[in-house]
Amino acid sequence: MTSQLPGPAETLRAIVGVSGPVVDLAEAALACAALDRGTLDLEPYRLHLATMIDDVRARPAAVPPDLLAAVLAQWHGYRGDRETYDDIVNADLAHVIDRRKGLPVALSILWMHVARGCGWRCVGLNTPGHFVIKLDAEGGSWVLDPFDGGSILDDEALQTLMGRGQRPAAERVAAVDDRSVLLRLQNNIKLRLQRDGQTHRALAVIERMLIVAPRAAELWREAGSINAALENLRAAIDCLDTAIALAASADARQRIAADRARLTGRLN
Repeated sequence: MTSQLPGPAETLRAIVGVSGPVVDLAEAALACAALDRGTLDLEPYRLHLATMIDDVRARPAAVPPDLLAAVLAQWHGYRGDRETYDDIVNADLAHVIDRRKGLPVALSILWMHVARGCGWRCVGLNTPGHFVIKLDAEGGSWVLDPFDGGSILDDEALQTLMGRGQRPAAERVAAVDDRSVLLRLQNNIKLRLQRDGQTHRALAVIERMLIVAPRAAELWREAGSINAALENLRAAIDCLDTAIALAASADARQRIAADRARLTGRLN
C-alpha cells in the first residue's frame, strides 16, 4: 500500500507551522496557488527555483545584488508587470513564474528564495504600498526592488516609499516575518477578487490566510463578514465567536460582539 502525498492545504500548514520567523516562502506560495486552482503540478516550479539557485552559484564571483539581478532579471527575464498591474495572476506565484512578471511582493518571494538558497540572509521590509527586500551577504547590505529588476534603493528612495516623516536609513526600516509576507501576497489576491465581485473565491483566500495566521482576530472577523454576505449566517457567527475570543482589547471584542448580535437577529 502506497502512502498518499499530502495535499496543498496540509503542505501549507506544515510550512507555516514551524517555529521561528523564517519559512519556505516560495513553497508556501506555490501551495496557495495549488489550492486556488484545485490541481497543479508543482514539480516544474520547484525545479525552476532550484535551477535559478544553481545559476547564481555558477556565475563568476560578483557583488551579490548584481548576481541576483543578472540571473533573475536578465537571464530569466523576471520583471514587474507595469502594463497590467492589477491582473490577479500577478499575485499567484505559479502564474508569475509562467509569465516571468508579477507584483512586487510576488517577485520578492522569488528573490528571497534564491538569495537564501545561496546562503545569504534576505528579508522583506515593512514598506507600505510597494514591497522591497533587504539582502545581507558577503559583508554587505542592500535594499533591493525586485519589481524594478533588483535596483538598489538608497535612503532617498526609501523615504519615497515610506512617505513623510523621519528619513529612514536602510538599517532602520523594520523587517517583516515570512508569514506576514505570505499574508500580504494573499491579501492582494483577496482584494482583487472582492473588487470583481467573486465573493466565494475571496472567502477561500481568507481561509488560506487563516491557515497562515490562525490567531488573527481581524481575519476571523472578515471571514464572518464575508460569510454573512453569502448568507452563511451560522458560519459567520462561528467566525465572529472565534474573533471575539482572540481579540486583543475590550473595545475590539465589543465591536465584534455588536456584529454578532446583528447576525443573530437575522437568524430569528
